[in-house]
Amino acid sequence: MPEVASSQVYIDRLLSLPRPGEEKILAFYEHRLGLICTNPRLLLMPLDDHMAHRGDGVFESLKAERGRVYLLDEHIRRLENSANGMGLIPPCSYPEIREHVLSVARAGGEPACMLRVLLGRGPGGFGIDPAESPQNSLYIVACRFQPKAENYYQQKCRAFRSRYPARQSGLARIKNTNYQTGVAMLHEARERGLDLALLFDENDNLAEAAVSNVCLICRNENKNGSDVKLVVPEFNRALPGTTILRLIELLKPLIPVEVRAVQEKEIFTALELLQTGTTVDCAPITHYEGHPIGNGKPGPWAARIRELLIQDLNTYGIKFQG
Repeated sequence: MPEVASSQVYIDRLLSLPRPGEEKILAFYEHRLGLICTNPRLLLMPLDDHMAHRGDGVFESLKAERGRVYLLDEHIRRLENSANGMGLIPPCSYPEIREHVLSVARAGGEPACMLRVLLGRGPGGFGIDPAESPQNSLYIVACRFQPKAENYYQQKCRAFRSRYPARQSGLARIKNTNYQTGVAMLHEARERGLDLALLFDENDNLAEAAVSNVCLICRNENKNGSDVKLVVPEFNRALPGTTILRLIELLKPLIPVEVRAVQEKEIFTALELLQTGTTVDCAPITHYEGHPIGNGKPGPWAARIRELLIQDLNTYGIKFQG
């Protein structure tokens, strides 16, 4: 039978426990304390925070490289939009959250890191009623980040149609902390021995992958200055990713861009199929349901777009070091 411990005995035992993944955690902030800490064994969330037991919260994942946070303001805006959709009011202003993100990145002490901002309903009970929580919670964490090696972008990536449906309209545009479908999609890929599951709606329209957006490079039939065009699935049933939205702006001066419904059958005739997101930038998908995309090898636009994103980070990323 477990003993009933004093607070000090409990804290001592807690600090002595091994902490899986602690080597990855650089620094974190919790608003109730108003402090930044670098001891990963103190990275704790109250179990009665509704974000923990109900998934009642929203979050953002940001990338920092070369001492710069990429698309910081875009992530903060999306955090605000998600919070508004969930009826969450942060315990401080969004400009303050922005400054806290930079402070946590700085405290982490490394030029490259992943930053997670989590805004939850807050502690107060184990029911479902938001009124149990007198104040919403805020956590910001900096973790070690190793950018993907160059050979990652030269490998085969085999995608397939997930058995799970695309998220419902409205909810799809909220980046909430319930990612059960995404977790199930990763299990599904492992079961099938493939790399990437893609979601579709009931009309066979492409939506997104588990943690990334998907887009196509297609032939441009109009030939208005370019032989190719970028085709992006509309965001009715998908989260508008900060990376793909920035990518659209970067490509508009170079090639035509269409944001519209994309039928599954269009994938088979695409020149390139790409996934975009915070951690991958832009990576090629070389096969879909066993069929090669283009010649079945990474295409030139995947590399060109990734280079544009890297240049954009170097130019417009918000400095927190150096």
